[in-house]
Amino acid sequence: MKLFMEDKKAKAIAASLIIAFTTVIIVARVSLGPSNTFYFITGAFAAAIIAVIVFFLLQDRLNSRRRLLETQMVSESLELRIEYSFMRKVAGVPTKFQHREIEVATDGFQTLVGKGASGSVFKGILNDGTPVAVKRITSEQRGEKEFRSEVAAIAGVHHVNLVRLLGYCCVPMGPRFLVYNFIPNGSLNNWIFPPKEEKKIPSEGKIQHAGGCLEWSSRVRVAVDVAKALSYLHHDCRSTILHLDVKPENILLDENHRGFLSDFGVSKLMGKDVSRVVTMTRGTKGYLAPEWILQQGISEKCDVFSYGIVLLEMVGGKRSCRISKENGTDKSRGKFRYFPKIVSERLREGRVMEIVDKRVLERRGIDEREVKRLVCVGLWCIHEKPRMRPSMAQVVEMLEGRAEVAEPSETRMMMVNLLSYDEEISSGQDSNGNVASPVIDQGDDNNNVHSSASHSIYLSGLSGR
Repeated sequence: MKLFMEDKKAKAIAASLIIAFTTVIIVARVSLGPSNTFYFITGAFAAAIIAVIVFFLLQDRLNSRRRLLETQMVSESLELRIEYSFMRKVAGVPTKFQHREIEVATDGFQTLVGKGASGSVFKGILNDGTPVAVKRITSEQRGEKEFRSEVAAIAGVHHVNLVRLLGYCCVPMGPRFLVYNFIPNGSLNNWIFPPKEEKKIPSEGKIQHAGGCLEWSSRVRVAVDVAKALSYLHHDCRSTILHLDVKPENILLDENHRGFLSDFGVSKLMGKDVSRVVTMTRGTKGYLAPEWILQQGISEKCDVFSYGIVLLEMVGGKRSCRISKENGTDKSRGKFRYFPKIVSERLREGRVMEIVDKRVLERRGIDEREVKRLVCVGLWCIHEKPRMRPSMAQVVEMLEGRAEVAEPSETRMMMVNLLSYDEEISSGQDSNGNVASPVIDQGDDNNNVHSSASHSIYLSGLSGR
């Protein structure tokens, strides 16, 4: 457009000069007649007219070449942008979305499909018809750090059992958004634990999700899927990626009930030559490895521990940590129950089928040997000594039957003491002013203890050992 205006202006100037010079020649002819002065003026102005015409033609030719070059550059630039966009999609590089695009895709954040400590997840549809899950991070304390961790951790990794990050959006002085491909059947906890009444969220309405009782074969398949995803993060990436928050809520199921590992908000990158790093304790109580609670540093074995807890929960359909209520609703008088300890005892007593989810047992067709294999793998994974835990690559081999699984050695289960004491501190005092003393019980109550990890005075004292 600018070049067109310059051409138009040049033509107007050239025409004006030619007309002016011609007018001077005509006036000279009328006033001077056929004299030498007239011929001199005519020659001079005729030369000027020719010079203007030549200059204009040269300028027009240069402008034509310039227009051609600009057209070629624009065309090549467009092709490069299209190719770059295509290569980004092929390579799985996240796209930067505008906030308006996010609002339109989610229809103003109407459909809530999940809610966590740092934000909410909404269902949406992009302009090309792709269904997506949009995670809105609003936590002021963990939001920015979680956003950077999640993008850095998952943007460059690609595995069939990892939720794919499609894009992101940053609002200045506002929330941040992560756009994932939508996994229709929601999180694993809705499929392995008995249903409970949904709580109404005043500001955003009721969470919409799928749920039910996952069949045994599907549970085994999901266990293998998640193990493969963790094995990939630990062993097959350029840097070791620690997920650090493996739990049923962060495992999603597609329409075929295949497992996908999600939510890298507390993940950490670790060099291949580093065996352990120190970081603050975060994550979810009940899934944290003892060495992390005791502030002895983290490694990929922390993920192995969390995975082991999830595996046992999938087998039994129960939370690993539960408080049973007795004689009322006062939790301070309840009993603390650590499901892995119950599993270990039943295994040694030869009664392993008693810990399988009763809803699954009713459907029959469950191989006791397969149950025992999963239980043994889970107990090995939660061994209190990190060096005794298998790697996730070994877990995959054991789950798929390509490696023998020995019965795990008996351990002290120090997590019973750590978690029960921590729950004791948080549960308050009884009517006599004494701190309640939870005891280990082996019942089947489905009440659970499931909250963010917290430090007690007892844990702080142990960390110095």
